[in-house]
Amino acid sequence: MTLIKSISGIRGTIGGNSGSNLTPIDVVECTAGFGQWIINKNSIKKVVVGRDGRITGKMVSQLAVNTLLAMGLDVVDLDLTTTPTVEMAVKKLAAGAGIIFTASHNPKQWNALKFLNHKGEFISAQDGENILNIIKESNIEFANVDHLGTYSIYENSLKDHIDAILDLDYIDVDLIRSKQLKVVVDCINSTGAISIPPLLDRLGVNYTLINDEVNGEFAHNPEPLPAHLLELSQKVVSEKAQLGISVDPDVDRLAFVCEDGSMFGEEYTLVAVADFLVSKKGGNTVSNLSSTRALADVTRKAGYEYNASAVGEVNVVNLMKSSNAVIGGEGNGGVILPDLHYGRDALAGIALMLNLIAERDVSLTELKSTYPAYEIRKHKVALTEAMDVDAILRAVYEKYKDEKVSTIDGVKIDFDHGWVHLRKSNTEPIIRIYSEAKDADAADQLAEAIKNEVLNMIK
Repeated sequence: MTLIKSISGIRGTIGGNSGSNLTPIDVVECTAGFGQWIINKNSIKKVVVGRDGRITGKMVSQLAVNTLLAMGLDVVDLDLTTTPTVEMAVKKLAAGAGIIFTASHNPKQWNALKFLNHKGEFISAQDGENILNIIKESNIEFANVDHLGTYSIYENSLKDHIDAILDLDYIDVDLIRSKQLKVVVDCINSTGAISIPPLLDRLGVNYTLINDEVNGEFAHNPEPLPAHLLELSQKVVSEKAQLGISVDPDVDRLAFVCEDGSMFGEEYTLVAVADFLVSKKGGNTVSNLSSTRALADVTRKAGYEYNASAVGEVNVVNLMKSSNAVIGGEGNGGVILPDLHYGRDALAGIALMLNLIAERDVSLTELKSTYPAYEIRKHKVALTEAMDVDAILRAVYEKYKDEKVSTIDGVKIDFDHGWVHLRKSNTEPIIRIYSEAKDADAADQLAEAIKNEVLNMIK
């Protein structure tokens, strides 16, 4: 059982004892800390909230909403929705902050509260530290009976979100409709089932849904990785569809399956849509240190600048702003389109990809063949409280310091034939070890070599 209080919010497993799991006490405490932060900033006392389809979503939401009301904050509830929809609604509804109740790709026993600022963006590291300090000091004041907050429901947020996507100058709805595309969508028993169909309806795309009952009983591990998409792959082939679409429970990550059932690769989601956008309007791109080299290759080939940030959406966003990037994201299938908002958005990614294949009149396998071929591998090492992660990372750095090494986020070693990136996870008690090379065997060998070194260090 786990509880992680970090600068980006609170995440944990449901049940057990408070302080070590995500219990009602922890939800109330952390929500109150966030609420006090809003009050201390003299920000607008309106908070937009929304949740994914998790079993515990309504319970966690109600605990948090009533805590905010007790602090004198007004709550606008989007109820079942997507993470990017909440982000956009914060700005549209002129709120002072937002909370998304979702544990993203984590299994069903997890839930989380993700905190947004008045821009609908994840709070900064400094703001996160301030909230943690407020919680630690228990310096929280609740409103008296005459100054409680108000509660309202806003039902048009998904329509607003889809309208904004289709209003983009470079989304050619008529072209997409003319292709009569057929797709299969894995909704992973969450809010993809209520958000993707209306987008596809507006684009004139024929679709088949799987795992579309919004009950939080995820039909498979909810992270959109190849090993979890076998059902989708088989369905794409049996339905003779042009592609398969996979999202995570809160619809901010996106992966595609090709028409032959093979994986397009979540790393190449951003590569493809960035290729499309850069061809339309030009401009720089950003991804994180754990993402494929292919984005840098495609961006530089078009004559623009690529930059890499530390892992974490807020880090990607900050670098996108400072480098004037037209698109960015993460290799986990996260697409950030500033023309809409600064947050990962699978719905936007779907529209961009459909427009790309409609315009170029290609299959996904044909499209994939036009990009530099890399294979990425993702390993992990479980942590215990006794492990000194910083010491492990320092030891790895010392061994490879004569190579091209970055310490922006953990340790990334760039070799001529590939790279390896080690870092402590922000969301799980693990060290992530990512590697990339021109073929799978070489990538695995890179990762295994470093992983074995780490394991030897902690014996």
